[in-house]
Amino acid sequence: MAVAVLLLMTAAPGVTIAQEAVPGRGESARLVSDFQSRAAKYLALRKKVAGKSSKQSDSPASITSHQKELSEKIRQARTGAKQGEIFTPELAAYFRRQIAASLSGPHGSQIRASMRHAEPVELKLQVNEAYPDNVPLQSTPPSLLLDLPLTPEGLEYRIIGQDLVMRDTEANIVVDFIDRAIR
Repeated sequence: MAVAVLLLMTAAPGVTIAQEAVPGRGESARLVSDFQSRAAKYLALRKKVAGKSSKQSDSPASITSHQKELSEKIRQARTGAKQGEIFTPELAAYFRRQIAASLSGPHGSQIRASMRHAEPVELKLQVNEAYPDNVPLQSTPPSLLLDLPLTPEGLEYRIIGQDLVMRDTEANIVVDFIDRAIR
């Protein structure tokens, strides 16, 4: 376990690693499968609209332009998207339980200390909106990631205040969020 935490601590921010704390059967497995299915459905939509995007180069201006073009296409394809489409009430409750278990577990004090050392961010979240460029991307503590379902490549967890955010790393948009996930 110590090796896994050490590996997580050296991983780049936003990188997720397969978790051992999520049981492989029963109710937890059903919920994790539902979450991963919803995330995969979102990514399939992103891939569909990205196929229509212009080619990008490695220049910062091109990357920014591509990101804005992709995010706008996703917004158009997800018109009317709202909070809870991925984090349904049942999944939000599951995530809150997982986070609460992490915070009350053996690494809870370290997780809380890590979150206290991050820049405080207060932001009114909206699904489909850009994650603001002027707001730091606070890393999710690695030991907390161990207790959350794995996110597919292209999506990541972020913490803003007490909220857990699912962010699209390529389009830089808020895909969904759980308010008051951390207490």
